[in-house]
Amino acid sequence: MRSLPWKNTVQVSVCDSDLLGKTLKEGSLQMHISTDYFGGQMVGEEDALKMIRESSVVNLAGERSVSMAVSNRLASQKAVRMIQGVPFLMIYKF
Repeated sequence: MRSLPWKNTVQVSVCDSDLLGKTLKEGSLQMHISTDYFGGQMVGEEDALKMIRESSVVNLAGERSVSMAVSNRLASQKAVRMIQGVPFLMIYKF
């Protein structure tokens, strides 16, 4: 998980740890799960949920991370995009 302040907002990026360093491809779309972007600190679900709730922009990658946000009613399953079988979700709070 990585949390970054940006222009009066806080962005947090959360992914399943087993995805770090992987590149996923689907057609012309390519997504690299970089440790620079996603790999900050390892946190448990309770801390991750707290950070997601307090952030303005959230990027999630992976089954566990996306399911955690959806099951806690922080986003809709309809907003989930699958890339090479891996769920991705972006949350913007205005």
